[in-house]
Amino acid sequence: MPGRLVRSQTALRVAELLGSREGRRHLGNYGWTQGMPVVMTQPLEPLDDVMGLVSVHRRPVLVAMVETQTDELKFLHISEPSPVLEVVRPSAPRTKIKDLFDEAEQNGMTSFRVKYWQYSAVAHAVPAFNTELLAGKYAAQHPGSSS
Repeated sequence: MPGRLVRSQTALRVAELLGSREGRRHLGNYGWTQGMPVVMTQPLEPLDDVMGLVSVHRRPVLVAMVETQTDELKFLHISEPSPVLEVVRPSAPRTKIKDLFDEAEQNGMTSFRVKYWQYSAVAHAVPAFNTELLAGKYAAQHPGSSS
């Protein structure tokens, strides 16, 4: 069950970030609100599958992923599909969620659509949170601990 383990590690890291005032403030600066759904994903999951989970919520969500090479926790803020946006072509069938992360990070945001959406949505890349802020806070609260 390696997929579940990876997803669990992502969930633990998201919970740690949302459990800190600094983490909530950081995500809030990029559209996160209290109670907003967070969809955990893995880099090689099909984009259509991930957006199927996003669609269930019928509202903006954060998509969380841990980058395999860097171990960096990444987020995308995904809007609802909207008729006010230009309708773009659906993503290719083999598109992975990491491809959407890459495109959004290169451009700051990107419009996209999956095969079963009538309208396009927008993916905003959330800049990485400096985890040293959390580590420093932990060290200050637990002076006898070693890093």
